[in-house]
Amino acid sequence: MIAQAAIEDHGLIGDLQTAALVDTDGTIDWYCTPRFDSPSVFASILDTGKGGYFRIAPDAGTYRTKQLYLPGTAILITRFIMPSGVGEVIDFMPPNTGEATDQHDIIRALRVTRGRVRFRVDCQPRFDYGRGRHDVKVEGGAVKFTNRDLDLWLWTPPADESARRPAVSFEGQGDGATAVVELAQGELTGMVLRSNASGASHRVEPGEPMRLYEETAHFWQSWLRQSSYTGRWREMVQRSAITLKLMTYAPSGALVAAPTAGLPEQEGGERNWDYRYTWVRDSSFSIYALLGLGFMDEAQAFGHWLGDRVAEQAGDGSGPLKIMYRVDGSSDLREEVLDHLDGWHGSKPVRIGNGASDQRQLDIYGEAADAIHLAVTHGAGVAHTGWKRLNEVTDWVCEHWDEPEEGIWETRGGQKDFTYGRFQAWIALDRVIRLAEFTGRPAHLQRCVVERDRIYDQIMQQGWNPSRGAFVQHYGSDVLDASLLLMPLVGFVAPNDPMWLSTLDEMGKELVSDSLVYRYDPSASPDGLRGSEGTFSMCSFWYVDALARSGRLDHARMVFEKMLTYANHLGLFAEEIGLTGEQLGNFPQAFSHLALVNAALNLDYQLDHGAGHVDVVGAALA
Repeated sequence: MIAQAAIEDHGLIGDLQTAALVDTDGTIDWYCTPRFDSPSVFASILDTGKGGYFRIAPDAGTYRTKQLYLPGTAILITRFIMPSGVGEVIDFMPPNTGEATDQHDIIRALRVTRGRVRFRVDCQPRFDYGRGRHDVKVEGGAVKFTNRDLDLWLWTPPADESARRPAVSFEGQGDGATAVVELAQGELTGMVLRSNASGASHRVEPGEPMRLYEETAHFWQSWLRQSSYTGRWREMVQRSAITLKLMTYAPSGALVAAPTAGLPEQEGGERNWDYRYTWVRDSSFSIYALLGLGFMDEAQAFGHWLGDRVAEQAGDGSGPLKIMYRVDGSSDLREEVLDHLDGWHGSKPVRIGNGASDQRQLDIYGEAADAIHLAVTHGAGVAHTGWKRLNEVTDWVCEHWDEPEEGIWETRGGQKDFTYGRFQAWIALDRVIRLAEFTGRPAHLQRCVVERDRIYDQIMQQGWNPSRGAFVQHYGSDVLDASLLLMPLVGFVAPNDPMWLSTLDEMGKELVSDSLVYRYDPSASPDGLRGSEGTFSMCSFWYVDALARSGRLDHARMVFEKMLTYANHLGLFAEEIGLTGEQLGNFPQAFSHLALVNAALNLDYQLDHGAGHVDVVGAALA
């Protein structure tokens, strides 16, 4: 049995339709195929005994490990440094940028750069989150794992003396296969794991893995050259951009919140959600970040995906939009518990699906309208049917904005009058008004203006707590909430408004620990769940942005620089940071990296132009 790695001890590889985590000991301990939200074949990050894994590491002796990405790419290198030599495992997935496919390859190359290293290969798949049975057939240099729904082929190219590639022969072991290969300095070999290759040849021509390596490196380096970002934090911003691209489902343009499920917000706790879906909430932040970095195609693709969701009808009482969808746009996210899995470090229950998908969350309408407004004002078009549907959504907001809801944090403690949901409803109406004026399209402007103004007046009267000197989480409370850091970012309040500056000060006293920001205090506002949680990296980056817009540039820069020290060794962030700096929650988290990019874009601009200015993209929000 292998050891269970810390959440932060991972790198991410992917092919733009699915992804895998590789830990610092050379183990793939999370991989779902053929899509992000498909059942896993490797899930030892959730259960080392029943989850399945694919490990390549030195066969014996003590060693140190290091990980890095090939610069400007998603090709991950895990280095093993030991007295006898230095070996490397190079992991990547050739990009699948076209239509959805069931065939996906993970390529694992082994090489030795100094001395000699003896590697042990151990592939132990467990289909359907460890619930499915499979057969194993070993044929020398190839292994076939056959499940009712999926086939996996593992093979290595034949021996090639001219390329200094030793032969590898597999042996069956339990429900998996193992091999041992010893390499001397300058020697290399490679392995390909192919999913859903039923009936297809598993053979490759000599030299094909190297060709795929070169093509994959070229793809990522060419893509990254499209970036227009030349600011102060280029390395971190570029790594965030690649990470976000890795979490994008190419056939639809949808961005998953994270490629993992069940990783806890507190070790041993129950806040263990499945994030392999696309939230409407991510849309405006994604499009803002992509536009700011110069990735127009990705911004338009996500905008089209969002437009398709607006053009649909949810068909239930929660409203015309679901809060989240699968990457293909479907909305069946029934939640279930995998009782047979122990969870990461005993954190149960392990959940797949997401029961919050049927909640009413008013803020998604503001975020959707904001995203569409951003896209249109930067060159995207709006078809007649799409505009008509957007007006229908706006009518729904006009009728329902003054109703309780579950809120941005998807708590399970009952519906409330959340201030964040109210001011995002204000955004929804405000952006549609602006779009109608910008495009000349027909809209129910008088009604939108009246309801928008009613929302504003209500928030100023009920969302503001005079005795607390702050905007609060929900009406009638004195609880602070980090989601309200977005109020000046999206133009609801002026960043130098005394009411806002007082709110910012109160948040700094209560929600901020060093550079880290809690989303709210669960003890002050019960959310229906047991246990505590770490600080939210997304909120910490929102805090940077709010400080910068409010003219506190020195403070903002120091908080931002401190936040970067909490990234893992590869520059990746999970959802949360724990008390001792450990990463918590699903990993890596799209929202954390989106917020990092947006904070860097705005902070760069403020430092270059002086406090109080907005950047080109932000001008559309002000």
